[in-house]
Amino acid sequence: MIFREAKVNDIPQIQVVRHSVKENILSDPALVTDKDCEEFLTVRGKGWVCEIEGTVVAFSIVEIKEKNIWALFVHPEYEAKGIGKRLHKEMLDWYFCKTNEKIWLGTSPNSKAETFYRMNGWKEVGVHGKGEIKFEMSFEDWMNKELKVEVSDTTMMT
Repeated sequence: MIFREAKVNDIPQIQVVRHSVKENILSDPALVTDKDCEEFLTVRGKGWVCEIEGTVVAFSIVEIKEKNIWALFVHPEYEAKGIGKRLHKEMLDWYFCKTNEKIWLGTSPNSKAETFYRMNGWKEVGVHGKGEIKFEMSFEDWMNKELKVEVSDTTMMT
């Protein structure tokens, strides 16, 4: 598994992953264009991919202008392997190095994503869009979560 920054030439494979998911499905695949992906990767934020044997199997994109998680998707064949958690950490570490302003995201209720975000310290703050749950993460909550993880990891090593 290789985790690295996403590049524009990753967009075709990013789109394959985005269209393979079973939850948080786009109502119309044409809603997220290659041009949109390029703008979010190069102008509005930054992205990361997980690559296995030269194939992108997961990606994340954080959007700094609107302060939100634009995407975090793992191909269904690669779920529950820690890939999403690693991409989540990469993008939030980067985001909170750039700003200490809270970040938000929206996701479908009663989904694996909802459970994932709750387990990773996100706080539900309302509704977004067409019935999505809106979550927020503050700088302080992220730093406290990361500190707990580091202390826990150190404790386990001794």
